[in-house]
Amino acid sequence: MTTTSARRLRLVLSQLVEPGDPRLVALLRSHSVGEIVDAAIHGRPLSGSVLPEAWRLRAPGVLDRTAALAGRAGQLGVRWVCPGDDAWPERLVDLDATAPISGTTGAPLGLWTRGTARLDELVARSVAIVGARAATTYGSDVAMDIAGDVADAGHTVVSGAAYGIDACAHRGALALGAPTLAVLACGADVDYPRAHAGLLQRIAAGGLVVSEQMPGQTPTKGRFLSRNRIIAAITGGTVVVEAARRSGALNTLNWASELGRVAMGVPGPVTSQASVGVHQSLRSGQSMVVTSGAEVIEAVGEIGATDATLEWSPSTALDELQRGSRIVLEAVSARDAEPTEVIASRISCATDDALTVLADLCAAGWVEQVGSGWRLRRRADLSPGQQGHTVAR
Repeated sequence: MTTTSARRLRLVLSQLVEPGDPRLVALLRSHSVGEIVDAAIHGRPLSGSVLPEAWRLRAPGVLDRTAALAGRAGQLGVRWVCPGDDAWPERLVDLDATAPISGTTGAPLGLWTRGTARLDELVARSVAIVGARAATTYGSDVAMDIAGDVADAGHTVVSGAAYGIDACAHRGALALGAPTLAVLACGADVDYPRAHAGLLQRIAAGGLVVSEQMPGQTPTKGRFLSRNRIIAAITGGTVVVEAARRSGALNTLNWASELGRVAMGVPGPVTSQASVGVHQSLRSGQSMVVTSGAEVIEAVGEIGATDATLEWSPSTALDELQRGSRIVLEAVSARDAEPTEVIASRISCATDDALTVLADLCAAGWVEQVGSGWRLRRRADLSPGQQGHTVAR
């Protein structure tokens, strides 16, 4: 259990350090949060370490700001959750052992949450679904379908609430009445993008809106990249649906790979520029192909827990024929009517046996009798049920 003073110290330090600063990871290996805060506020040296000047410059008045923020948190509708709290997801600790990507790494000092759900429970079984902002109709439909299937199976859909694939992922879960979680690059109290204010309210009503940024903060390019590591770390796997060659969604996929999470990509049309980045990740072996929610669930679940392999079923009426009937049928000409003896000799079959099968095939509409011979009546690759019935022999 986190003590009040430990929580407050983490909250203070979070206002001095830009989230994801890799220098903090190094300092926390040899110094406590309290020692770093004390050094920043009082200008004291850290044994064997150098405190970044930017952190010292943000220190004046930070204790008053922290007290004011703690008092206003309820009014803002947000809560501060940090390591040691019961609701803290232990998966996030993996970030401390990961090399920086795009200049950011490290587990967050804490997270601000908006909503009534409990963070650790919400992400215990979860999948990130991210992708292009400029999504195509194909990508939007696929994202919603996969999200709906994943949510229906009891997994929380996590995304970034951006335009395009992110929004479709959240809506796919909400359409099933399932909770979903949005990780923002701005304050958890800020509706961004503004056009998604209604969507974010729906997410918070049954799930959570989460951010590492202080309340009121606005997003920047660097904060989006920093946010991506949180999305990848709190989930069991990341699915990318559409991503161009240079896409923030690929940054999330990179984090999933580095963290040992399951990295997945949905292939798109080979001519689609919106899927070039996904195709490259599949080609390089960084991610595995998924085409449905069932395949995603199989990938992130325990080995052998689920099997997304489609059961074989006959695809044509010819497939439904028993082997003997199919052999006889394949010996019948589509052009010329031939006697039973000729057909039987072609497949080394007794004439009487061939005649019996041909009569059944004729009754089912496969062949027709012309004089004393037999000829194909229709194509053998029509789908089941389109014409007549099939022979079982």
